Amino acid sequence: MEGNIFLALTCVAAALSIGLAGLGAGIGIGSVGQGATMGLARNPEVQPKLMVFMILGMALAESIAIYGLVISLILLYANPLKALAGF
Repeated sequence: MEGNIFLALTCVAAALSIGLAGLGAGIGIGSVGQGATMGLARNPEVQPKLMVFMILGMALAESIAIYGLVISLILLYANPLKALAGF
C-alpha cells in the first residue's frame, strides 16, 4: 500500500513539474512576443536587432520547459527518493 502511495505522489509531482514549467514557458514566450511586436510597431527600423533579442528571449523561456521535462523524467525513472523510502 505504501508503495502505491509513493508511486502516485511521484506521478503527481512529475505532472506538476512539467505542467507548471510549460505554463511558465508559455507566459514567457507570450511576453517576449508581445514586447517584440510593440517594439516593431513603434520603430520598424530596429527589426534585425530586435529579432536577435526576441529569439534569444524565446530560447531562454523555452529552456524552462526543458528543465521541467528533465525533472519529471528524473522523478519517474531515476527517482533518488526511492532508496530513502525503502523501495
